[in-house]
Amino acid sequence: MKASKYLEELRTMTPADLDARLTEAKKELFNLRFQNATNQLENTGRIKEVRKNIARIQTIITEKANA
Repeated sequence: MKASKYLEELRTMTPADLDARLTEAKKELFNLRFQNATNQLENTGRIKEVRKNIARIQTIITEKANA
């Protein structure tokens, strides 16, 4: 259920906003991976969640480009 609300939110955004959100998510993923490598990350499931969010954002960007 949470993913569908997130997708609805993404679909209402402009391409520029989506690019900014994608950049932000990639930075977050980098930081999570760095924390994981140094054994500072407590919630390792967050890495998987952020990776899926990146894929969702890229899918919406592709949909808008093809439309």
